[in-house]
Amino acid sequence: MNINATLFAQILVFFGLVWFTMRFVWPPIAKALDERADKIAEGLAAAERGKSDFEQAEKKVAELLADGRNQVAEMVANAEKRAAKIVEEAKTQASTEAARITAQAKADVEQETNRAREALREQVAVLAVKGAESILRSEVNAEKHAQMLSALKQEL
Repeated sequence: MNINATLFAQILVFFGLVWFTMRFVWPPIAKALDERADKIAEGLAAAERGKSDFEQAEKKVAELLADGRNQVAEMVANAEKRAAKIVEEAKTQASTEAARITAQAKADVEQETNRAREALREQVAVLAVKGAESILRSEVNAEKHAQMLSALKQEL
């Protein structure tokens, strides 16, 4: 074999191998590489969408938390107002009850005072009758009358 024929045969085999590779081997490899690149691009796009969705979700959560805090603050304010109102009503009721009890006590004191005055009048009347009876039984004497009156004063 001649070196030219070997070189020519190797060139034919090389071009045949190149043609075979370009025709049957390279398209599936290129297709696989393109599919892989598409999958990677889709994955990156999905990651971007996920990131933007996550940011939106974080914003929404922050808004909901702010809403919740506002509602809680409003509820606390309403509860404080209600508590103040209840305390004020209790104070009003207590002052009304105190006024009623005070009025009742004053009426009771007035009633007891009237009873004591009435009892005192009865006692004074009895003593006056006794004194008059004593004066009428004895003779009319200014000195004796003065002694009786002083005795009556001491009994009162």
